[in-house]
Amino acid sequence: MIRWIRQQLGFDPPHQSDTRTVYIANKFPQHGHYIPQRFADNRIISSKYTIWNFIPKNLFEQFRRIANFYFLIIFLVQLMIDTPTSPITSGLPLFFVITVTAIKQGYEDWLRHKADNEVNGAPVFVVRSGSLVQTRSKNIRVGDIVRVAKDETFPADLVLLSSDRAEGTCHITTASLDGETNLKTHYAMPETAVSQSVSRLESLQAVVECQQPEADLYRFVGRITVTQQGEEIVRPLGPENLLLRGARLKNTKEIFGVAVYTGMESKMALNYKCKSQKRSAVEKSMNTFLIIYLGILLFEAILSTILKYAWQAENKWDEPFYNQKTDQERNSSQILKFISDFLAFLVLYNFIIPISLYVTVEMQKFLGSFFIGWDLDLYHEESDQKAQVNTSDLNEELGQVEYVFTDKTGTLTENEMQFRECSINGIKYQEINGKLVPEGMTEDSPDGSVPCVSREEELFLKAVSLCHTVQISYDQTDGPGDPFSRANGFSPQMEYYASSPDEKALVEATKRMGVTFIGSHGETMEIKTFGKAEKYKLLHVLEFDANRRRMSVILQKPSGEKVLFTKGAESAILPYATSGEIDKTRVHVDEFALKGLRTLVVACRHFSADEYQEVDRRLHEARTALQQREERLVEVFNFIEKDLELLGATGVEDKLQDKVQETIEALRLAGIKVWVLTGDKHETAVSVSLSCGHFHRTMNVLELVQQKSDHECAEQLRRLARRIKEDHVIQHGLVVDGASLSLALREHEKLFMEVCKNCSAVLCCRMAPLQKAKVVRLLKTSPEKPITLAIGDGANDVSMIQEAHVGIGIMGKEGRQAVRNSDYAIARFKFLAKLLLVHGHFYYIRIATLVQYFFYKNVCFITPQFLYQFFCLFSQQTLYDSVYLTLYNICFTSLPILVYSLFEQLVHPHVLQSKPALYRDISKNSLLSFKTFLYWTFLGFCHAFVFFFGSYVLMGEDTTLMGNGQMFGNWTFGTLVFTVMVITVTLKLALETHFWTWMNHFVTWGSIAFYFIFSLFYGSIIWPFLHTQDMYFVFVQLLSSGSAWFAIIIIVVACLFPDVIKKVFYRHLQPTSTQKSQFIEAYQGIGCVDSMCCFSEGQNACSRLGRLVERMMGRCDPAQATRSWSDSDTFFSNDQSILTLSPMEVSHC
Repeated sequence: MIRWIRQQLGFDPPHQSDTRTVYIANKFPQHGHYIPQRFADNRIISSKYTIWNFIPKNLFEQFRRIANFYFLIIFLVQLMIDTPTSPITSGLPLFFVITVTAIKQGYEDWLRHKADNEVNGAPVFVVRSGSLVQTRSKNIRVGDIVRVAKDETFPADLVLLSSDRAEGTCHITTASLDGETNLKTHYAMPETAVSQSVSRLESLQAVVECQQPEADLYRFVGRITVTQQGEEIVRPLGPENLLLRGARLKNTKEIFGVAVYTGMESKMALNYKCKSQKRSAVEKSMNTFLIIYLGILLFEAILSTILKYAWQAENKWDEPFYNQKTDQERNSSQILKFISDFLAFLVLYNFIIPISLYVTVEMQKFLGSFFIGWDLDLYHEESDQKAQVNTSDLNEELGQVEYVFTDKTGTLTENEMQFRECSINGIKYQEINGKLVPEGMTEDSPDGSVPCVSREEELFLKAVSLCHTVQISYDQTDGPGDPFSRANGFSPQMEYYASSPDEKALVEATKRMGVTFIGSHGETMEIKTFGKAEKYKLLHVLEFDANRRRMSVILQKPSGEKVLFTKGAESAILPYATSGEIDKTRVHVDEFALKGLRTLVVACRHFSADEYQEVDRRLHEARTALQQREERLVEVFNFIEKDLELLGATGVEDKLQDKVQETIEALRLAGIKVWVLTGDKHETAVSVSLSCGHFHRTMNVLELVQQKSDHECAEQLRRLARRIKEDHVIQHGLVVDGASLSLALREHEKLFMEVCKNCSAVLCCRMAPLQKAKVVRLLKTSPEKPITLAIGDGANDVSMIQEAHVGIGIMGKEGRQAVRNSDYAIARFKFLAKLLLVHGHFYYIRIATLVQYFFYKNVCFITPQFLYQFFCLFSQQTLYDSVYLTLYNICFTSLPILVYSLFEQLVHPHVLQSKPALYRDISKNSLLSFKTFLYWTFLGFCHAFVFFFGSYVLMGEDTTLMGNGQMFGNWTFGTLVFTVMVITVTLKLALETHFWTWMNHFVTWGSIAFYFIFSLFYGSIIWPFLHTQDMYFVFVQLLSSGSAWFAIIIIVVACLFPDVIKKVFYRHLQPTSTQKSQFIEAYQGIGCVDSMCCFSEGQNACSRLGRLVERMMGRCDPAQATRSWSDSDTFFSNDQSILTLSPMEVSHC
């Protein structure tokens, strides 16, 4: 327990040496003084607080806020000195704010703990004491032997010991780590691979020595020492022997592995960024405004203190006859008296800093976040998943995004490859109902009949179904056996697994067309060609590599003939082809690429007996060479893969998610730049970028790839910068790979950023997880400080999601790590458009108005108090009763702004989605700019002066305005000012409200009514627990005066009328795009027309309804009735593509 506490506090690091020694099954040496190393436990922690540090850590974070810290100081001052107001007026609101915020943040962190507990409590099987026992994931220790079954994820980083296969291999997918969905083969050492039972593993004597944990997913250095019959056998360990936490076991019944890295030391966890407190731009603006208001407060307090002593320089005011000083007061220090008076004025004016602003903001964020989860447009019916909010502190940040960084696999795509087209012998084919049909023709053979195929077509299909490394899994089969005996035809339990998703899609396509790959066993591959079984002997596999960009197999046909089948990129096959329709195939490949399809070219070569003997001899020599083996293999491969007969080409589509192209286009129109960051290959990433609309066909795509040195990288960057300057009319896209990015960020960061910012779209491929985070940080910390958003679905995206201002997880097929570590989670990429363009827009305008309004109403509140001091000799007399001081922000003016901040909509959601350019109106924190802040502050001071001097002029000269001749007093004057103020600030918010609901009406008029009812109730009863009864019958007397009512009406109108004039003036002379949309929505029925468009035959209905509305309004304009925006509208010109009723908009509806 003590060790655990020391580790949590950071005093006792788990490990200190450069390497770690792991004794398998924790069989430590029995001789000598062996001290076992200390390792982390297997718990994953994504939460921020623990039960021990919640209170101090949360209080520290809350008192980092200027307003909270300021009110704490004020509260302490009120406790220490005699002040005009009670300590309760500051302490109670502060306690309420701190408590509500702590409850909200505690609840959100409890949800994270809950998610962590699900992962840490997952059941696992470990070998202990000679038996297989079930325990929880968090209880795994370094050295434990863990059993993992098919389709389970690895609970820790394991070194593979054995599998259910005799050779000790297994297949895994690392989609949740690096985004790659292809199968990877991992290997066990021959000495441990034979230990396939618990008893054999228990008797295993072995030690693993390896490096300490590091974040690199692709690097692992270690060795295993196995003791057999007293002899030690040492074998090297590399990445191919390590099974990473978060990866999933595929096509293998079970494996046994020893845990070497656990919990937060696993490579998956090390790729998570440390969780930091994200703060929105609005909150930073609030803190800036609070500092300014703190300056105003200090100025008023210092000025009041100085004027007090200047006034009291005359003896008649310093010690009037009715307020004689005591001897102690006469002899006290002048400096202490000055400080005491200054602090007293500070307390008197302290309400200019709105303590309730923070609690209202917290409530608005917390309650407003439920709207995202309740939005049915963000609900995905197929997976039964709704949008999820993990933190509500960043709602308004959704309306400020300037850069979107997105993963590709599983985020933009469905992670599913689909065969689309092919070219065979110079003829293009499409798949129709499982049959190959030449382009332009329809399928005419009846179902069930054997299709008539040519020799070229059959050879092409056989080449595709045999030239691969695909494996087959039989779900209902537990033991090993001959797959051919189970597969008379294609079994529904048969599932293909491939190292490349393209290979799987192609083999499945040939199966649909009648050439079915049944399986391979040893050196035999079997296919069924239209029901006829054929067995081929696999002689050699020429593996794929990045330089050759092709792979080949050499097979022996049932007739005994030797044949080579090869497939690869067109640039790697076509130059070596000597026969076949080369030119036509090249044209078809270009056409496939223009459609965004992933292309492969297929060819073959027939060997004579002598040719094959030469090939076999050369391959054997190269593969058994001890020196320069790789170079010799490349030479032999090039010798074999020549004089090819071209068979054709394939076009495979990585299926995009629904409406990805429309979403990216909408984000672009909204002024948001989209960067794609992926771990995929260069060609794959570019192809998907083209198909999803990230890169346009007319875009000039620049490349920064395969850079080898700093100098070479700098030269290429300069060339790209020159090209961009010379071609300023054309849009540019940039492709960067991971290695080149590392060089660019090392010494040429400024140049790289200049190139990137001048590109409309950027694609980064072959990215490691932490590189993604570095790119996001690079943009975040650039001089412009743009707001960034990262979206992804796998564990490889977690660091990027945590680094960005806003992190969004996709609930995809790659686990839940991204969702658990994100700020928001959605089921599909297409939901991002509404999340930003609608919810982000609404959240931002609501909270921006909330913040400005709070400062405005507090200036209105406290400035009359300051002005009043000029009329009471700066005696620190309060203008308002203490109950009014306390309840002004808590009761009288709190609900209208809260309801406004929950429901306000400047324009209809349909308009926001159909006109993404409206998002630009609120970008760059425009509604919280310094100019806007000064306007609201100036307005507050103006209204405060009108409240005070209006009441003074109307009632100060003649205080005998009551019917019975009674005079108005100090409290009556203060109550009149307070009454005018409550009505004016409430009606000011009503003027700002555009979207009225019954709740807005209820709280707006209800707040004014509540103030009157409360004041009547409070002032008409003698309260026995109050020390003073200053307000007794004051409010009743005030309302009994007709002059008071006249004053209230005159002052309220005088305050608000100029504001109304200003609004009308600006709306007609300098309207924003949003205000134009409001006008169109209000006067042309766009909201109604938009709704009609979402039904079948909606366009006709739109036209009819539009003409009807125009006729009723006397402005029948067919061009406007069909909802085509005219050229005179000052929207962005490229908006026109989705503003009219285009196919894209119809599909969106």
